[in-house]
Amino acid sequence: MSIEQLITEHLDIWTAADTEKKSGRGRSSGSAGGVYGIKKLRELILELAVRGKLVPQDASDEPASELLKRIAAEKAKLVAEGKIKKSKPLAEITDDEKPFVLPVGWEWVRLIDLASLITKGSSPKWQGVSYSNNPDDIMFVTSENVGSYKLLLDSPKYVERKFNDIEPRSILKNGDFLMNIVGASIGRTALYDLDTLANINQAVCLIRIATFNLSSMFLLHFFNSETCLEYMLDKQVDNARPNLSMGNIATFLISIPPLAEQHRIVAKVDELMALCDQLENQHNNAAEAHEKLVTHLLGTLTQSQIAEEFKTNWQRISEHFDTLFTTEASIDALKQTLLQLAVMGKLVPQDPNDEPASELLKRIQAEKAKLIAEGKIKKDKSLAEITEEEKPFDLPVGWEWVRLDEISHVGTGATPLRTKPEYFEPSEFSWVTSGETSNPYVFATEQYVSTLALKETNLTIYPKGTLVVAMYGQGKTRGQITELMIDACTNQACAAIRLFNADKLHRKYVKYFFEKTYDEIRELAAGGAQPNLNLSKIKDTLLPLPPLNEQYRIVTKVDELMATCHQLKATIISSNQLQQKIADVLIVQTVN
Repeated sequence: MSIEQLITEHLDIWTAADTEKKSGRGRSSGSAGGVYGIKKLRELILELAVRGKLVPQDASDEPASELLKRIAAEKAKLVAEGKIKKSKPLAEITDDEKPFVLPVGWEWVRLIDLASLITKGSSPKWQGVSYSNNPDDIMFVTSENVGSYKLLLDSPKYVERKFNDIEPRSILKNGDFLMNIVGASIGRTALYDLDTLANINQAVCLIRIATFNLSSMFLLHFFNSETCLEYMLDKQVDNARPNLSMGNIATFLISIPPLAEQHRIVAKVDELMALCDQLENQHNNAAEAHEKLVTHLLGTLTQSQIAEEFKTNWQRISEHFDTLFTTEASIDALKQTLLQLAVMGKLVPQDPNDEPASELLKRIQAEKAKLIAEGKIKKDKSLAEITEEEKPFDLPVGWEWVRLDEISHVGTGATPLRTKPEYFEPSEFSWVTSGETSNPYVFATEQYVSTLALKETNLTIYPKGTLVVAMYGQGKTRGQITELMIDACTNQACAAIRLFNADKLHRKYVKYFFEKTYDEIRELAAGGAQPNLNLSKIKDTLLPLPPLNEQYRIVTKVDELMATCHQLKATIISSNQLQQKIADVLIVQTVN
């Protein structure tokens, strides 16, 4: 089966095996996600190319052995003229070293036998040279600028011109290969195709080929192939922080075809990669159109003004449920819409016999007053009245707009000094950090504090059932909510919400509200590098309060629908994993 047949006969596999994982080795840039199948297809094309299986061999081609003789002669001439240094002789290539059998006319060769220079750069701060913002200085290429195949120069760095006087060996020339040799991006290789004066840092290896009798693009394909990457990972010096030595790079084994075949391979790779680009664009366009359709249809539900309109819009969605909710993103959008409908009073019907929320509020206020009188909580400042402008939508009859501080006591915690180990030993009380809000419930904490820490710091033990919201933290942490299933205290990055009404389903309704408003709450955060919320903003949170009986119906319905969403998502994930396995099997079978 030809590679074209493999692509066309299994289009469903290549385009359906979707993934959101990021890879450091995309063809077009330093990172690639998206369609797993197409990513693997690109890898397959390169692997077939470097193994001599992408295009047929031509018996009339001059064998690579003759090409290597000419390259050796060219290198010897450059050495004799003093233009390059003579390489140390390396051990002959043994059969055990060769990763696969080459076609007739191909040859294995070590990289050093093709190169006039293999070196790495250094960092300006080691040389007493400072960085510069002046584009007239020397462009300084780091591993961040080296993608797979192409340079990433949206935000170039510069160093003072005297750096080139200190580090002349790593001045770049047009046609040099740049390979990342440190960290997570190890193996990414690009061609320096500029005439701009530039130098590199110590995380980048410069490989300069000694001859024009090789196809630069074929070598670039080889450097970005899985064969080369696996070799690099096998030879890396330190697993904790992967890095490659110049000695290991010099001994790389390169599979060299006849020169004429190199050009045929490059042309075929370009043709097939263009096909992959086309497939990926079609997939992405279809995915974008699908996302817009889902967003529009879900939006009609929340925008419905009357029950009949809502019923019609829901009927339209339910008729095409199987085709609309086929991705993890669409399921997440559905979950958010369901929560939005829940807090707008559109998910379950109202019952005129329900006691209105105003009566529930009276009991809550009475409980709050009692706790204040008993000295268990402090009396807060009067809250600002809720204005009409603040209300994001109209509520059904029997509902009320309230601020969180009206129905709960909101507190926080502290982080005891790390310099005082007696604050953490003995480990007596659970201590919640903002990162632990990523779980829906807290059954145990990673860290604990001592009785002394409770006495000497602002820590408070919050009872089981307290809701905890992260006010700041890395990544997605800010705005997350969890529920304590144990008594625990928190650090200062958390807001602890103790509802005056201890009803379990009332608490779950409030928790669902915070899950629905996750994005809105995050937008309230202030600050620069790490925006954060504060207790005042949490206390002022405006939430719609239904009658207690309707809260029960809402929570029961949301639980039911969320279980369905979780099942749908699990099915999608399982299907994607199966498609990825099929893609992997197809590739292994084709390569072998």
